[in-house]
Amino acid sequence: MAEVNLNRLAIFVTLVRAGSFTAAAEQLGTTKAMVSQHLARLEDELGVQLLVRSTRRMSLTDAGERFHEDCVRIVADAEAAIAQVGECRDSPMGVLRVAAAEDHGPSIVAPALAEFARHYPRVRVDLVIGDRLVDLIAERIDLSIRIGWLRDSSLRAAKLAGFRQCLVAAPDYLARHGAPRVPADLAEHAWIALTVLSSPTRWTFTDESGADHSVQTRPVASANGTLAAHAFVLAGLGVSVLPDYVVEDDLANGRLVALLPGHELPDGGVYAVYPGKHPPVKVRAFIDLLKQRLGRS
Repeated sequence: MAEVNLNRLAIFVTLVRAGSFTAAAEQLGTTKAMVSQHLARLEDELGVQLLVRSTRRMSLTDAGERFHEDCVRIVADAEAAIAQVGECRDSPMGVLRVAAAEDHGPSIVAPALAEFARHYPRVRVDLVIGDRLVDLIAERIDLSIRIGWLRDSSLRAAKLAGFRQCLVAAPDYLARHGAPRVPADLAEHAWIALTVLSSPTRWTFTDESGADHSVQTRPVASANGTLAAHAFVLAGLGVSVLPDYVVEDDLANGRLVALLPGHELPDGGVYAVYPGKHPPVKVRAFIDLLKQRLGRS
């Protein structure tokens, strides 16, 4: 049997429903001859006669009746599938799988996902926490929330917010080692290196006049996650640079001290990264929600 053109199934269903070639042609926006041609080719592909035609009427053969019943179901299922895809395009539904790092996933992304799930009950949210760089396509991740500076990538990104980099140390450490007065002093201090950064030990500060000051630090400990580096600093092990959203409470209550006033580091960014040029509506809606929440914070 030759391969059957499935488009002709819908034409066959329309023809039977319309009751004539002329009426079917009007509904399909084509000609009576084209409808007749499609039917003839369908019968050739199937190897059976579906309709008995005369000048005034047409009727289904036994094989045509059985085949028509199946075609009606197939066409209805296809229409339902198309409608469901349309709903997915217009309204968030299904699973939204988001990846985020340990320092901001629980505190920033999880509350946003909870609000998103309340707004869109047809969406099930799935948060993947970890500091490694995930493969969005291979791991079926809809979007990843990344902090810092984006590397060159074929992925698309939307900037959600910015953050300040803060040079900090614990009061206990400063009592034992003193505070640095200029960036060059950091070369003599114990440094906590965050290894996920592209340059975890070399830093460039900008002073109030706009001049840059680079320094190579000496790490006494390293960590591959921001929260682990934060714990080292809180314990008085050394000095490090941490995001403002991690240390703001510690600075407010005195658990940490900001160092080198008058010297700044480049601001970082919070990005939503996703594959594909046109993200689904659930991804676009969550990005909009995150922008609103981060804009209020």
